[in-house]
Amino acid sequence: MTIPHRANLVLMADDDPDDRLLVKDAMMECNADVEMRFVANGEELMDYLLRRNQYGDPAKSPRPKLILLDLNMPKKDGCEAVEEIKRNGDLREIPVVVFTTSNARTDIRRTYDLGVNSFVCKPTSFDALVEKMRVLSIYWLDVVELP
Repeated sequence: MTIPHRANLVLMADDDPDDRLLVKDAMMECNADVEMRFVANGEELMDYLLRRNQYGDPAKSPRPKLILLDLNMPKKDGCEAVEEIKRNGDLREIPVVVFTTSNARTDIRRTYDLGVNSFVCKPTSFDALVEKMRVLSIYWLDVVELP
């Protein structure tokens, strides 16, 4: 009996619906073996990861293999979410890639100090976005061995 193939789940936390759509389209464009899920802020991200509120059913909120995280979001920003994820023994092994428009050295240093796995600036063109998504998906979902 063959086991059905399941795409790698990538959870993106970003309050901008246009950015979410662009990333989804870029992942499709680069033929990444990825299922994208989206949340709009850090609070919703933590609800998803901890299976609270509308994410209480594990079948509807499977554990992501990678988190793409914007920094500037309402309710709970990216730094607050990273801090909470990396303090949680059940979640800390999920790779967190900050994916933001900021390229401020203070943001880069702070997020690495909090434990992010990578910091990537959002590109300005769709072609560059496709290439970044291609490289990120290959590295984090095909190359790296995770616990």
